[in-house]
Amino acid sequence: MTKDILSVIQSQRPGFSKGQKRIADYILTSYDKAAFMTASKLGKTTNVSESTVVRFAAELGYDGYPAMQKALQEMIRNKLTAVQRIEVTNDRMGSEDVLTMVMHADAENIRHTLEEVDRSSFDRAVNALLGARRIYIMGVRSASALSNFLGFYFNMMFENVVVAHTNSSSELFEQIFRIGEGDVIVGISFPRYSKRTVKAMQYAKDRGATAIAITDSTASPLAETADHTLLAKGDMVSFADSLAAPLSLVNALIVAVSRKKGAELADTFGKLEKIWDEYEVYEKPDQ
Repeated sequence: MTKDILSVIQSQRPGFSKGQKRIADYILTSYDKAAFMTASKLGKTTNVSESTVVRFAAELGYDGYPAMQKALQEMIRNKLTAVQRIEVTNDRMGSEDVLTMVMHADAENIRHTLEEVDRSSFDRAVNALLGARRIYIMGVRSASALSNFLGFYFNMMFENVVVAHTNSSSELFEQIFRIGEGDVIVGISFPRYSKRTVKAMQYAKDRGATAIAITDSTASPLAETADHTLLAKGDMVSFADSLAAPLSLVNALIVAVSRKKGAELADTFGKLEKIWDEYEVYEKPDQ
């Protein structure tokens, strides 16, 4: 994707007008910032009109500026370094209120996820989990927050759940080497995608397991090997990954599975409540 759009701009540059060449040159040298600019802001930055920016997108073959912007964002999302993310964040936010912008961005990510999620893939993923012999959950670095959350609840709902915890590739494969037919692996990763998670998913597929990917795009390396792909928007507003939409999707997965389990799960939690009470796991309200 990176080579595609940039090579198109480079190859067509000789035929551009002076204003379009300024836009092209800016994108080629600062695509990490250009990808998150509005048409108006890109125009001001390159000293051209907003309409010139829109025509530039059409000249490249895109159906409007938003389509070109989306292509740029998808191209670079898994390539930005932490330093570049900070620069982009500062450029995008300017003097805006941080609390408002971040929470609005998270709310928009959840809204877009709800609009775009493939319901049939979601239902098939739920059924695959319910029929699994064993469930393996793989998510490292910032995605470990999601894998741990999913594993916490699945461990109370299923008998054979393995949440891979490791910073070593060798230890990773030691934890999942028994995976095979009848098993399900849930791989969770967002830009910049973890090589360990990608390798784990491929290993699981090679062994005959069913793979469920929780990621941000069909272009994600996890989606390439997955049987069922669940997409959640994680558009960044800083160097920190936005996990609001992915966590909401994981939560929906937990609830959907729990509803299918019905009376069985109610019995399980009835037993757990007795254990929690006996061993004083939770604080009790004053009588």
